[in-house]
Order: sequence, then C-alpha cells, then structure tokens
Amino acid sequence: VQVVESGGGLVPPGGSLRLSCTVSGFTSDSYGIGWFRQAPGNLREGVSVIASSDDRAYYANSVKGRFSISRYNANKTVYLQMNDLKPEDTAVYYCALDPAGLRSSDWALQPISYEHWGQGTQVTVSS
Repeated sequence: VQVVESGGGLVPPGGSLRLSCTVSGFTSDSYGIGWFRQAPGNLREGVSVIASSDDRAYYANSVKGRFSISRYNANKTVYLQMNDLKPEDTAVYYCALDPAGLRSSDWALQPISYEHWGQGTQVTVSS
C-alpha cells in the first residue's frame, strides 16, 4: 500500500491551501482515511478523517469551520481544503489509511488507529 500526499507549501496567515492524498495498492472499497499533523516538539494529532462508504467525517476542534475534508472514491483520493490558515497550523501534514474502516468518534482521530502512512507534506503559515 502506498500513500502519497501533495499540496503543501508556504502561505501567509489567512490564506488557503488544498492538500491531496492518493492511495494505491489497496483494493477494498471500505476504509477510513484522513489527515494528521505534527509540529516540532509536539505529538502527532488528528486533523480530519472521513469514511469511504458513508457520510461520516470528523474534525479536530481547532480546525472546525476552517478546514473541509472530501474524497473521490474512484481513485482513492482524499482532499483537505484549509482556509483561514493560522501560524499554529504550521506542521508536517500526513495522510493515513485505516483498512478496517472509519472507527467510532472516540478513536477515529487517534493516530494509533491508522496502519498506512504517507511521508508527509510541509505546511508553513507565516508572513
């Protein structure tokens, strides 16, 4: 299984970015997939995740109303639209896949629930 992210970069505060993630080598149509981030000195944290087979999606409180996750199942791609970015959003953003499907809300944003990870893409919010 390969997970590949793209779309990071440098953006000023208040700006927008869209991250993309494509999964290959995975044949099931039922899975959980989403975005995590890790800033220097911090633990990896869940940002937003989505189910492939129903309408469930979860967001970290810190990004609700600013970030939006979406998916295109035909090519197993997930997007993260990030608006009104803040300096505290600066981090390496990782995409991850849970082959067991999206878990309950208590676990869906926990990195330990995810088996396959991408290499990450840097997002820097700075003027």
